[in-house]
Amino acid sequence: MTIPEQRVSLPSSKVRPSEPPSDVPERAPLMSRRWFAIVAGFTIPGVVIAVWWVVSALKLLPVSQLPSPEMVVLALFDMAQRGWLAQDIAISAQRVVIGFLGGATLGLIFGAVVGLSRKGDLFLAPTLGAIRAVPSLAWIPLLLIWLKIGEDSKITLIAIGAFFPVYTTVASALRHVDKQLVEAARAFGHTGLRLFATVQLPAIIPSVVSGLRLALAQAWLFLVAAELIASSMGLGFRLIDSQNNGRVDRIFLIIILLAILGKATDALIGIFERWVQRRLA
Repeated sequence: MTIPEQRVSLPSSKVRPSEPPSDVPERAPLMSRRWFAIVAGFTIPGVVIAVWWVVSALKLLPVSQLPSPEMVVLALFDMAQRGWLAQDIAISAQRVVIGFLGGATLGLIFGAVVGLSRKGDLFLAPTLGAIRAVPSLAWIPLLLIWLKIGEDSKITLIAIGAFFPVYTTVASALRHVDKQLVEAARAFGHTGLRLFATVQLPAIIPSVVSGLRLALAQAWLFLVAAELIASSMGLGFRLIDSQNNGRVDRIFLIIILLAILGKATDALIGIFERWVQRRLA
């Protein structure tokens, strides 16, 4: 006797029709929004100013040590009316720009020589390493003897400060460029300066930008060192002049101005970095 075949029907899975893509763009995370980045950047300065205002309003510290924010603002208007503010900012910025460009250019050249040449590494690296250890203030007496009290001594000191961060980062980065990439470029006929400009330099752009940022910070530091000792104009001179006259409000103002100028010039390096990345992309 034949057993009738039993058909077992499995429950068919319901196939959902594909949902049409939504035309509504996904919202960017809060941390990546531009307005949030701006607000976050001003949060800590705002808190510091608020605490500063409260401490000065409650007179927890004497005015000779901590002037109120209102006193610093009044000092700003006073210096602007006297014509000192624009003059000091322009002179100091000019010195920083010239010294930074000169020092960074030389740092790039010497860093390339030391990073690419074994002979350059053997002959130049020890001497430059020893010079790098010399404090900034130690150069001032020698520069005053050689170049006298003038723009040349100040710009030279700033260039010394901007030289070593670029030199160090470029030389170190070039030693770690992928050797296979270099050999492939040489196989296509790239040698010498052409190899450096088209292969090796683009490979170390992040390190170069980091070196430029450090060099710019060093340029502002060496500027103040130069203007504190041998200058009759500029923010560094105004700083020591305010100390001699007991104007703590002006001292606070100049420190704030130096912070703003340093951040503004650092932002210019960031714009340069994005421009280079777009060109190399």
